[in-house]
Amino acid sequence: MGGLPTQNSSALALSGLQQTQESAKTTPAAESKPKKKICCACPETKKLRDECIVEHGEEACAKWIEAHRKCLRAEGFNV
Repeated sequence: MGGLPTQNSSALALSGLQQTQESAKTTPAAESKPKKKICCACPETKKLRDECIVEHGEEACAKWIEAHRKCLRAEGFNV
């Protein structure tokens, strides 16, 4: 009987698992829900990105494109 878990340890493990699942369900939804429309988020980095692409082409503007994506992610968008 030494190898079988006791009822108390099973109940504790189940309780911990349920708490982990509940926090996993609520945390991403609360953090990832954007407060703005994507077109209105990060106007500063969007302007720099767009101007760079018009003047130099997309390949030369990777730094500005990534900066805009990083800003959008910080606002809760999945890009």
